[in-house]
Amino acid sequence: MGRGVPELVLELNGRTWALDPSRSYTLGRDPQGDVVIDDARVSWRHATVSWTGRGWSIEDHGSTNGTYVQGQRVQRAELAAGSAVHLGNATDGPRLNLTAAVAHAQQGAPAAWPGQAPAGGPAQQGGGFPPQGTPQAHVPQQGGAPAHQAPAGQQYQAPASGGPAYGDRSPTTFHHIDLGRVMRIGRALDNELVVSDLQVSRHHAEFRSTGGRFEIKDLGSHNGTYVNGQPLPKSGTALLGPNDIVGVGHSTFRIVGDRLEEFVDTGEVSFSARHLTVTVDGGKQILKDVSFGVPEKSLIAVIGPSGSGKSTLLKALTGYRPANQGDVLYDNRNLYKQFAELRQRIGLVPQDDILHKELTVRTALKYAAKLRFPGDTAEEERTARIDEVLRELKLDIHKDKKITSLSGGQRKRVSVALELLTKPSLIFLDEPTSGLDPGMDRDVMQLLRGLADDGRTVLVVTHSVAELAICDKLLVMAPGGSVAYFGPPAEALNFFGYQTWADVFSAFENYRDYDWAGRWKGSQHYQMYAADIDAVAPQSVQMPPMQQMQPPKPQAWGSQLRTLIRRYVSVIASDKGFMGLMLILPAVLGVVSTVIPADFGLAPPTGKARFNGDAGTIMLILAVGMCFSGAANSVRELIKERVIYERERATGLSRSAYLMSKVIVLGFITALQGVIICGIGFATRQLPAEGLIMPPAVELCVAVIALGFTSMMFGLVISSLVKTAEKTMPLLVMFAIVQVVFTGILFQVYDSPGLEQFAWLMPSRWAIGAAGTTLDLGHLMPPWDHDNPGNTDPLWEATAGQWTLDITVLLLIGIACGFAVARLLRRHEPEVMRK
Repeated sequence: MGRGVPELVLELNGRTWALDPSRSYTLGRDPQGDVVIDDARVSWRHATVSWTGRGWSIEDHGSTNGTYVQGQRVQRAELAAGSAVHLGNATDGPRLNLTAAVAHAQQGAPAAWPGQAPAGGPAQQGGGFPPQGTPQAHVPQQGGAPAHQAPAGQQYQAPASGGPAYGDRSPTTFHHIDLGRVMRIGRALDNELVVSDLQVSRHHAEFRSTGGRFEIKDLGSHNGTYVNGQPLPKSGTALLGPNDIVGVGHSTFRIVGDRLEEFVDTGEVSFSARHLTVTVDGGKQILKDVSFGVPEKSLIAVIGPSGSGKSTLLKALTGYRPANQGDVLYDNRNLYKQFAELRQRIGLVPQDDILHKELTVRTALKYAAKLRFPGDTAEEERTARIDEVLRELKLDIHKDKKITSLSGGQRKRVSVALELLTKPSLIFLDEPTSGLDPGMDRDVMQLLRGLADDGRTVLVVTHSVAELAICDKLLVMAPGGSVAYFGPPAEALNFFGYQTWADVFSAFENYRDYDWAGRWKGSQHYQMYAADIDAVAPQSVQMPPMQQMQPPKPQAWGSQLRTLIRRYVSVIASDKGFMGLMLILPAVLGVVSTVIPADFGLAPPTGKARFNGDAGTIMLILAVGMCFSGAANSVRELIKERVIYERERATGLSRSAYLMSKVIVLGFITALQGVIICGIGFATRQLPAEGLIMPPAVELCVAVIALGFTSMMFGLVISSLVKTAEKTMPLLVMFAIVQVVFTGILFQVYDSPGLEQFAWLMPSRWAIGAAGTTLDLGHLMPPWDHDNPGNTDPLWEATAGQWTLDITVLLLIGIACGFAVARLLRRHEPEVMRK
């Protein structure tokens, strides 16, 4: 030390730091700080110790729980040997002892970084690396904090009395609660405790006291009331203990004595993954022991070659596909075990757009807000929130434009805007810059930088390496799903020993069997940025019952259905070309059927008029046309909305309401097409004088419409099976051709063991059967068995009972397809939503 400077050594938990007056020392939980204090009561950047020229002093950085010198909370105070400094709590917070330097350390030795050798000693180097001539890992300069790093608030930890630790923030507000008093919580102003959060119902829940104990009662809230992360039954009640946490929207509450402590999640939350391992069928690990910690208000980039598990990691971090081993901690709360509550605070923007491109920006956000906000949210409240988000993302000038007319970067902003509606604290993005030019790439990354600076934690999976410098931390995944690097982006290339990321990715490919994770864990960067998180032993994930993990539905089933129907109609109505095609296609098919000549013969002895022998061919054309029209209406509808459905399902969308909205809208369109086909196809035909139950034209039209409906349901099955929209067309053609073969018009199907039973699965078989009963095709068409003309197709028997049976079976096949679609949709949902 310089002459005249008092000798001072800082001591904490058995470690000592000889303080150098030429620099200052940062204290806090930040692994990049000079004195790292792993205690939940200590803020990320809690305080700084420095030499002022006259003496040593400590300055608090606005920490939540404060800095205490000699038992008094201070903002700034002078220090001397023998001073007792506590952080976070005046009595039992972490204590810093300040003593004479000569008793503890070599005079003039500067404080050591975590994982760094003392000054004057050799620095610890990373492990070996396969390429020859590679420089050693670069060690950052002391005191160097990453760009854009913001100080963070204080985490709250439950008392160490056996109760669970939840990591909530230090109380935002205190409310006095009297015995015998009911304190109601909600968004409306007539509540005793008003929560200004659109995720909260107008009258959400209430605290009560019974027999000296407190209980929480849900008041039928839309988004649910949670106790220790687990949802209460709607209108259910639970007794509360001293360590129980009640979750309502973005707020949590704890009863301490006669007061109610409220914690508001404003976005500044920490996030960490510990020992995440994902194993698929066959025992193959596609994610191996991944651990890293994300500080609040930061932007994290995840890069890596194909096959490194980036998408799997994203699903594990968001709870879409929980890891087989390990924990994901949201402010020290287990995301998997408390997914139903915490999912409201997490936003996910997939690679593909999660909005209907045919709609305008405002209209798309309007429907999204209607589905995500509670059913009692007023139109004005939703509109105000939409306008607020549009202004924040500078989309207000584009609000009346169709999403298809926007640039790639602007469309990505709209997808982000959808997620911001519910004010998430964590935002995950999967390849947001994929397909964008360098300029748009930079715009999107700057947008994410701004979101982080505004008080959110943002994690982005990307292939683009051009804008990594704008991020706070970089996670590099190696082939096989392990961590190859985690730390500041500026130090990553030096860590790997290459000049460009192309060289790094080539090394991953050329040295696939190399132990990249081992090199990382043997490096100094690991000690600085990940060792404290990785020190926790991995645990098997013990998930709560599935019904406790599934989030409640923000809207009632009927309300969701109405919103989905209106949105689907808006999407179809906005596509004039598609609407025209849906009307032209059945008209053309109807006209084609009129080309077939038909000579009308004399009335049979029964007095009924009838078709001639061409009647079967005419019905074949009409039936196949209806099969094609019905299936074509729906064959792309699920596959093109798969990403939208996955995201909305995670936010509480009802699977049955979604499917029913498709059935209702497409069913109406298909029925209209059936009327057009029948109206044109039968307009010039002589029909029987009377039908079996209804007028013959009506009976025939019902049969054609029922066939169209069932074909439409088959189209939905195809759409839920395929992985890409391009595969739907071959399957659609195959479906239509198969229906032609098994109608029973081209050849005899009945009395053919095996073939007849297989034909029962074909919608066209039953539709032609119903038409055949009305037209009496069994006697109108030439018999298949000339020696026995009475041996006719049993499905064509001209009786009311047979017509009813044919129509009933036809509709039951369609309903069975509906159940199959609902089952198949489960494959494209977050695992916690499957039931």
